[in-house]
This record gives sequence, structure tokens and C-alpha cells, in this order.
Amino acid sequence: MTGNGTGRAFYEFFAGGGMARLGLGLGWDCLFANDIDHAKAAAYRAAFGVADELHVGDVGCVTTAELPGQADLAWASFPCQDLSLAGHYQGLEGRRSGTFWGFWGLMQGLHREGRAPRMIVLENVKGAITSKQGADLALLCESLAELGYEFAPLVIDAQLFVPQSRPRLFVVAFGPSALPASDVVGNGPCEKWHPSSLRLAFDRLTSQARAAWRWLTPPVPTLHRAKLSSLVEDEPHGVAWHSPAQTARLLQLMSPLHQQKVAQAQLQSGRRVGTIYKRTRPLLDGTQRGQRAEVRFDEVAGCLRTPAGGSSRQIILVVDGKRVRSRLLSPREAARLMGLPEEYPLPERYNDAYHLVGDGVAVPVVSFLARTVIEPSLASTHRTESGSNQSRWAECALAFGVKSRGAA
Repeated sequence: MTGNGTGRAFYEFFAGGGMARLGLGLGWDCLFANDIDHAKAAAYRAAFGVADELHVGDVGCVTTAELPGQADLAWASFPCQDLSLAGHYQGLEGRRSGTFWGFWGLMQGLHREGRAPRMIVLENVKGAITSKQGADLALLCESLAELGYEFAPLVIDAQLFVPQSRPRLFVVAFGPSALPASDVVGNGPCEKWHPSSLRLAFDRLTSQARAAWRWLTPPVPTLHRAKLSSLVEDEPHGVAWHSPAQTARLLQLMSPLHQQKVAQAQLQSGRRVGTIYKRTRPLLDGTQRGQRAEVRFDEVAGCLRTPAGGSSRQIILVVDGKRVRSRLLSPREAARLMGLPEEYPLPERYNDAYHLVGDGVAVPVVSFLARTVIEPSLASTHRTESGSNQSRWAECALAFGVKSRGAA
């Protein structure tokens, strides 16, 4: 799973198991990758070999001297915990999501050295749009604009490519030598890619940042998506089927509405596969809250989550007539829901594998962005040190007149 040495160059920050690298494909060369998690780094090396380009440690301790050359792209899927409910919306000031500023300090340093990446992609949970009442997204956008980048936020749901509901925010930024390809830039928001929360976020920006905002409208994919049931194993590796008593307990945790869903599945011919999350909901009397099991049978899994912040792991429910079985989602099934290839090596320990996969970016979404937006935009202009490009950097710096967070 290594590049061919002839393609475009990129840096991969918060790399995890290298899912952005997989999505970009063999035509891209990784110059530098970084993650602080040693278990994830081991998985990265298992997938890509020795991986001398991988630096394991705090991104805040990385220096620009450790970043070779000039990258066409810097990809950063920075931690989401503080931008979601699980992290109590501490935002970019939080301990985990705040590591973004270590990455951003590197981008500022590369800019001062004349080595700024031609493009940047930031990826996070959809909750990043409304974190701190929109202040965090505004800060990201203002920071990009200060360095002379045009930027295009959009929400892409992995459900377009794999049977997993996983909407994510992608902020695609274009430097002076990578203007967005004209055929993917619209005149305004598009319902498919721009929820109302993004339109409100645009209105909150300064006039300078609004001038740098672009509305991307890539073509809607028409690929045939696999069904969840086709990815589920009868003899899974790494997990065991629950006992009949454990399955019965799950069914007891369901409200009458969800128990009826199971009963209806039993009346249908053939195997039906559903997924369950345990959630805290109001109980029947409405005066107390308790644990409920909620099932769906729409051939789409819920969003993969790791247990940080109290989120439950996803449970598979297989109904075949009167027979009802349940178990945790297996590591390989989780990997398939992220679009990872079958040969991708997973950690042996269940927790390590699930954490690696659940924290990642869906591979087909990266491929989609690369094919429809990133590569055409890089090809539409040429790397240059022309006066016009240098002027654009300088004009943006003058327009803002202040250093963004993380500046030296």
C-alpha cells in the first residue's frame, strides 16, 4: 500500500491508520504523517510498511524543519471530541480538539518560509459547524483567510458510498496556486452539500472571510452502494454472538415501537440485519430517564463511534424468522463500513481495532473529494512563485492585520 513515487505530495496530520492516504490513492506521495497515538501508529506501519515519513508524537512539538519540501495538500482530520456533545462542546479550547492549533502553527510557519501547502483539507464532525454557537467554525475560516486561502466548507455523508450514516464537515482550502476548478464552484449554497447551519455560519463571518468563502457543488455520486446485510459476517472474527439471555435483555430494553420493528422483521422472509444503539431516553411514565435499545432495519448502520464520552458501541441484530441473534459489530465489519479494503491489516485487540476505525475518515469520501475537487483544482493552475501569487498572500495579510491563534 505504498505510493509509486511519481504523484503529488501531501502531509497527513492526525493520521490514525492512514485512511486519508488510502483515499488519495497510489498517485499521491506522503512526505510526512503524524499521530500521537502509538497503537494507531503501529496500525499505520502495518498498512504502509516501515513508513519513515511517520512521526509519532504531539503535533504541537513538530517543527517546520521536520516537514520536507512543499506539499500540494495538507490533510488534517483533527480530534472531534470537544466539538461534539460527548465533549460537552468545549470547542477549539478543549484539550483534544484544541490540538488543531499545533497543526495550524505549522501551516503559519510554512507560509512564512514560502512553503505553504497549495491546498488544505480540514475534516471533523458536523457538530463543528455549531460549536460555541458557530464561533469555532468562524475562527477556522478566519484563520484560513488570514493566510490567503479561499475555502469551501461542505458536509458529505459517507452514506453516499457505504452503508453507514456518517455526515462530516470538510473545509477545503485553496492557496493562490490551486484555485478551485470552475465546474465545481456554484453561485450559492446547494441543499445536497450545504445544510442550513452552514448558511448561517457564512453570515457570521467578517466581510474579508466571506469574500474568501466558496460554495462547492461537486457532482452527486451515483455509485451503487452495498447493503449493510452484505457486509455482516455469519462467523465473525474478534467478537462472539450474545447468549440468548443477553439478546432477550436487549429486546426488553426496547420501547414498544422498536419491539414492533423486530416483530415485523420476523414476519418477513429471509435474513434481516439491523443495528442497535443503547441510548438514555425518557421512560414510559415520563418522570425518569433510563437506558433504551433502539434498532433500525434500513440496511444502513448508525455512525461508528468510540466509547469516549459515554457513546455505546454498535450492536448487530440478525433476525431470521423466529431466530433472533445479537452481538457487537466486528472489527472487519466496522472497517468495511469505513470503506477500508479487505487486505487492510487490523489490530488484534478489539478495542484497538474499533478505536482505530471509529476515529477515522471514510476512505471513499476522501477519494471522491480527490477526484472531483482536489486533483482538478491542482491541475487547473501551476505551482509558481509569480508576483501575482505573492501579492495575493500579502494582500490577505494586510486585510486582516493580525496574527491568528498559534502564530509564533
